[in-house]
Amino acid sequence: MKNVQPLADFDWDKYENGDSYGNKSHEELEQTYNDSLNKVNDKEVVMGKVTTMNKREVVINIGYKSDGVVSLNEFRYNPDLKIGDEVEVYVESQEDKKGQLILSHKKARATRSWDRVNAALDNDEIIKGYIKCRTKGGMIVDVFGIEAFLPGSQIDVKPIRDYDVFVGKTMEFKVVKINHEFRNVVVSHKALIEAELEQQKKDIISKLEKGQVLEGTVKNITSYGVFIDLGGVDGLIHITDLSWGRVTHPEEVVKLDEKINVVILDFDDDKKRIALGLKQLTPHPWDALSADLKVGDKVKGKVVVMADYGAFIEIATGVEGLIHVSEMSWAQHLRSAQDFMKVGDEVEAVILTLDRDERKMSLGIKQLKPDPWDNIEQKYPVGSKHVAKVRNFTNFGVFAEIEEGVDGLIHISDLSWTKKIKHPNEVTQIGADIDVQVLEIDKENRRLSLGHKQLEENPWDVFETIFTVGSVHEGTVVEMVDKGAVIALPYGVEGFATPKHLVKEDGSQAKVDEKLDFKVIEFNKDSKRIIVSHSRTFEDEKTEAKEASEKKTKKSSKKSSDELPQSNVEKTTLGDIEELAALKEKLSGDAK
Repeated sequence: MKNVQPLADFDWDKYENGDSYGNKSHEELEQTYNDSLNKVNDKEVVMGKVTTMNKREVVINIGYKSDGVVSLNEFRYNPDLKIGDEVEVYVESQEDKKGQLILSHKKARATRSWDRVNAALDNDEIIKGYIKCRTKGGMIVDVFGIEAFLPGSQIDVKPIRDYDVFVGKTMEFKVVKINHEFRNVVVSHKALIEAELEQQKKDIISKLEKGQVLEGTVKNITSYGVFIDLGGVDGLIHITDLSWGRVTHPEEVVKLDEKINVVILDFDDDKKRIALGLKQLTPHPWDALSADLKVGDKVKGKVVVMADYGAFIEIATGVEGLIHVSEMSWAQHLRSAQDFMKVGDEVEAVILTLDRDERKMSLGIKQLKPDPWDNIEQKYPVGSKHVAKVRNFTNFGVFAEIEEGVDGLIHISDLSWTKKIKHPNEVTQIGADIDVQVLEIDKENRRLSLGHKQLEENPWDVFETIFTVGSVHEGTVVEMVDKGAVIALPYGVEGFATPKHLVKEDGSQAKVDEKLDFKVIEFNKDSKRIIVSHSRTFEDEKTEAKEASEKKTKKSSKKSSDELPQSNVEKTTLGDIEELAALKEKLSGDAK
């Protein structure tokens, strides 16, 4: 307010009598009072001084006849506001209905905000702003009454995981971009600290050396490694350099914002890519492995990795051995390692090889059981009979397992005495049980020769007496082949007939499924071969009839002799008939 001097001609007597105007008129005194006040206009921005504050309001004196009251919320960007501070206010009305001066600090800031924001951008000025709320991709900041956008990437130099902690805070910013057409303002807090960090980064990079140990903060965790903040410079610890043991995910070893010591392993020429290590700060577990450990010792460990060819067992952190699938069982047929164990299993094994220099170890678990081939001759002697499990087929036979680790081959020719087997699946199937007899033992190569048909008597000894050359039997054409036909004979025996022996009496050729009489023209017991002929059945009859006719003619031309010679034909005895009947009955039973 202006300094006002007292009136020199003030009449105190009149004042005591109630006349307080003296020689001056009321209008003159009112004019004098008005002249003592600041001249303010509505819709004008003026400077004012904070005179009083409480939790809700701020009283501001602009030199007018009354003070104005502004809500404290309009000063959220300035939490340090105090009595005596000068602030800009916007005169909304000199007097409302209650005679109150109406001021607004927010509108004053808005009126001047664009000029101040532009000046802040031009002068690279640091300004304060109040973070109002969160939005997609960042935050909304109140800067001079303008809602500016703070991108999430511009909040800090390190990634922000929780934006909500910044809501309601007042922070310093730099204006980085203004779009006048859309009246958009972009601010950055990160820009304030980047310059300082850049200098720190240069200082750190200039001093980097391989093997140097530094303290850093876990900045980010990925599936392949961990990024460490070394004080403005980032380095990467690859997942393989976190621990001497196997690590499934880096989160098993470190946590976000954790401070750890790391060693510099390598960096590029510009030192922009820095490789760090954590496990290198501790001795290699192989170096701490007991010197007494040797081949043949038993060890315990946990399955950490599975593969088709084997399993890796961790017997100590960072010390692993491989159990190849061939060392999991004495069985000759290899299976997948997953058939024996899975990740996480605790297993006991025997050390088979140990190379401390190469840090490699091979293990076995089948060695915990006795080798079944050590006493194979006593356990499975030649001629002994057993039940085996069919494991696999080949074109030439069946692989069967008598017990784990003891396999044998049943050759296809040893599956049946009578039937010609083209493939083993005609007799059995994989996984089925089959009766076998040990024919031969090859201990050196761990092989057994097995037979299935040997469990039955060889019927060809009997067939030799039945299918004699010249004997006739009923047969069925079951299959036509290039060189003839396969004929099904009695007792489950198969014979073979060439095309010329398949010609019928009417000249036509025999067909599949046709039943005819066949004469045996060849029998080979060793090769189990019977050659038969249908055409010979009627051709031989004609030949025999012709020969008989010729003999009869010769006899009639000779003179009859008075004395006839005694017959030399040997008579069949009763015992011979009984023996033949018993043999035929036995063969009929075998065929059934």
